[in-house]
Order: sequence, then structure tokens, then C-alpha cells
Amino acid sequence: MPEPAPGGHDTWRAYWEATGVPVEELPTGAGDIPESIVDQAGRGPRVVPAGPGAEDRRETVALRPEVDGGRDVPLDVRAGRVRAAVDRLVEAGAIVLKIKGEPNAELYAAAMQDPEGNEFDVV
Repeated sequence: MPEPAPGGHDTWRAYWEATGVPVEELPTGAGDIPESIVDQAGRGPRVVPAGPGAEDRRETVALRPEVDGGRDVPLDVRAGRVRAAVDRLVEAGAIVLKIKGEPNAELYAAAMQDPEGNEFDVV
């Protein structure tokens, strides 16, 4: 099912803007429609569109491991969970491309790449 925007916001874009993500970081149309799907039972991974450059890799969706426990968990706890998962993935051969930490947006995530060059986020 399409993932609804959190906090009663009509769109993800409205949510991102309300949490302080700078408008210049949001491409035209980003977040105006649901951009991810989730398992209704909450057991499966979140599926999101593949990021920039995906057309070169012929991928159209990406799995996004969610280890943080969701927005009901305090940010510092979620960040610790993400860091622990990132450490395990690095031990397995992945590399960290970027840490995404936006306190105003209540976000801590890591953009990573597996040994075959596939990019993914851990949130």
C-alpha cells in the first residue's frame, strides 16, 4: 500500500517542509504523491523509487532497511540503531556514502553502497 505521510500531513512534501527540510533541497514534485510502499502488516521492507543514476543500473525500486523503530522512538535511540546497523553492514563489505542527520526533520539515516555498487539507505 502507498505509505501515507506522517503526522496528519496531506503529502510527504508538506511533512518535510513542516519539519524544516529546506525547500531548495526538495526537487519539483518530490513528495507530492506517495513515493514508497509499505507492507500493511509491517513485516516487509519499505520499497522506494531508486535514486539518481538508477537508470544506468537498470533499477527502478530500492529496498530501504528500516532498523530505527519508527518516528515514535526518540531520535537519539533511532540514530544509535542506524549506526549499529551501518557498522554491521560495513563489516560485511558495504561502504558509507553519506550520513543524513537532520535534527529538525527528526531524521538520521545512512546512504550506503553494497560491494556490487548498488546504493541503498538505512533508516
